[in-house]
Amino acid sequence: MNFFGPTEKATFIKRPNRFVVVCKLNGKTITAFLPNPGRLWELLLPGAVLYLEKSLQPGRKLPYTVVAIEREGRPVMAHTHRTNDLVEHLLRKGIIPGLEGAEITKREIRHGNSRFDFLLKRGEEEIYLEVKSCTLFGRQVAMFPDAVTARGKKHLEELAELRDRGKSGAVVFFIGWPRANYFLPDYHTDLEFSKTLLAAKDRVSFLPVGLELNPDLSLTSKVRLLRIPWDIIEKEAEDRGSYILILKLPAGRKLNIGKLGRIAFKGGYYLYAGSAQKNLTQRLERHKREGKKLFWHIDYLRTHADFQLGLPVRASDPLECELARALKRISGWEVPRFGCSDCSCSSHLFGMSEDPINTPEFISVLQYFRMDRLFVQEEWGQQIPRTACGIL
Repeated sequence: MNFFGPTEKATFIKRPNRFVVVCKLNGKTITAFLPNPGRLWELLLPGAVLYLEKSLQPGRKLPYTVVAIEREGRPVMAHTHRTNDLVEHLLRKGIIPGLEGAEITKREIRHGNSRFDFLLKRGEEEIYLEVKSCTLFGRQVAMFPDAVTARGKKHLEELAELRDRGKSGAVVFFIGWPRANYFLPDYHTDLEFSKTLLAAKDRVSFLPVGLELNPDLSLTSKVRLLRIPWDIIEKEAEDRGSYILILKLPAGRKLNIGKLGRIAFKGGYYLYAGSAQKNLTQRLERHKREGKKLFWHIDYLRTHADFQLGLPVRASDPLECELARALKRISGWEVPRFGCSDCSCSSHLFGMSEDPINTPEFISVLQYFRMDRLFVQEEWGQQIPRTACGIL
């Protein structure tokens, strides 16, 4: 079954805002509607193939809508508004693992302060079902959300409360990536959502459902339920670990960097690897602030460079130096001895001429440290070290 009309392929150029992309279609540059508020960093890289559906509605400001994005030759569904239609189809066929025999009573049901996607009935059991579209994937793992979602956290809290009223709550995470075998909440991006999910695991049914799209965007017949490794969530979803700080220095200049003295910096983007064994969120907020007391090497650079992003890598393992070595391999240059006075690394600060978020090399590093490293032993075998993945 296909949930889309005829589509055309376009080439992604940029994303001016959350709901608009600029792309090239049949040799012409156009803007298209993107019905997906997620960050989509791993999918929307320059040159990515977009599947566009043209609206039949006359006079629409943006005639084309992005319905899927290609990754490694496979289309990944990006149209979040159609996800519920797809899940309804699976429910009516009775093929969602964990919801077999449940019948749809109503779509868009309000309960408490939230509105849920479906009200289901299975015998005497009432099930309030929320659907989430997951587009963040690693080699074997899928994660949700890829951006902070206060609304999603509230949904989980209210679904958990249903148990006290004799009702049931469930969440289907729709995962359109055939290689994913595991599902995790993205505790790097949204720690509060992840902790809420963990707290609700015995009161809400969490169903990460894997389903692939064919090249023509029709559904494959195989529906899989991914594993949720709760032990990893319990161990890793804490406010500590390592981080990548991205700064931008508009133009080259010489700067005084504490005891390192005066250093010449090129204009461009800078990637800094740091760590905080507790209060990681506060550490990143400190880096964002201006006018603070100068303490670390990075504080001196921050007074002249613009803050772009702070990307936590929450982990129980000490990863700062491994992260620095990975960033060194993909960077254009390094600043010697910067930020590494307490280790044997040559530097923890590296430069790039282009925005790292737009480069597949940086996204691969981020994906590895946030996701793939957790499963690399199982994937590559116990005899192969983590550095065998080619990142470090």
